[in-house]
Amino acid sequence: MMNNKYRQIYKKIKKYDSIVLARHVGPDPDALGSTFGLKESILATFPKKKVYVIGVGTSKFHYLGTVDKLPEDTSKSLLIVLDTPDKKRVDGIENSSFAYSIKIDHHPFVESFCDIEWIDDTSSSASQLVMELIFHTKLKVTKEAASKLYIGLIADTERFLYQYTTPKTFDLVSKLISTTNLNFTELYPRLYMRSIKDMKFQAYLMSNLTITENGFGYVKLEESILQEYKVDAATAGNMINSFNYTEEMIAWGFFSQDKMNNNIRGSVRSRGPVINETLAHFGGGGHAFASGIRVPDFDKVDEVIKALDEVCREYQENDK
Repeated sequence: MMNNKYRQIYKKIKKYDSIVLARHVGPDPDALGSTFGLKESILATFPKKKVYVIGVGTSKFHYLGTVDKLPEDTSKSLLIVLDTPDKKRVDGIENSSFAYSIKIDHHPFVESFCDIEWIDDTSSSASQLVMELIFHTKLKVTKEAASKLYIGLIADTERFLYQYTTPKTFDLVSKLISTTNLNFTELYPRLYMRSIKDMKFQAYLMSNLTITENGFGYVKLEESILQEYKVDAATAGNMINSFNYTEEMIAWGFFSQDKMNNNIRGSVRSRGPVINETLAHFGGGGHAFASGIRVPDFDKVDEVIKALDEVCREYQENDK
């Protein structure tokens, strides 16, 4: 991204008195950290602006911030969409029109729907891109903003574990910490603390994992199981990275019945096979090794599992 792109985004932020920040449905810490972190940064730089973070809130990550109500009239507002590659997954803007729009995203390109689009799929996270924007413009970074951005980046990289972590990632995080004197170790308990209820559910997942001959592991979770363990449809997906180093699997997915939205919610991860192209065929998508999907029923889940198993088979054969 050239410096003039940083300036373009900064000038639009400076121009508009009303700014709406949006992200994808079913937000994870990166979606929340990047939006709430950017809000803190904008308000620290321009205290008189009205900045709204919209979308359905989440109790699990409530400490990252409280969502705002979308203004009734957005015709003079700037919209900034973070961590979302396609318009249908943006939470909370269905029938609204905006004066101008900007996308800041680290997923592979899906579609163009904003006036300015900054897409860098080599970046570890949307939170990293916000850090980059801050340090290349006159936006200010407070310790509060830094804590949200740090949590977003740490969650998406699993503490710098994944290959999207680059020297730039470390440079930006180092600058974030040194600039704000952030005590980053005190942030981990909130992100990684688990209840006994969740630990018992994680044990259920491990005990009921089916692993194919080709190394694809999966669990199908009906509503009755979620109710028994008192968890929601997003819980399994939030736990999926905990299974990253199970020797017998090279890819794995959890598929949970979501009664509220009348579909099946799937989260899929991989240690080698590219999975996002296969999930895109079924209407999902994401990163090459970390993707998600929503399908209407478990019959369609079986088709997805079969296709992913085939991807694992091909990967195993090519790796010989």
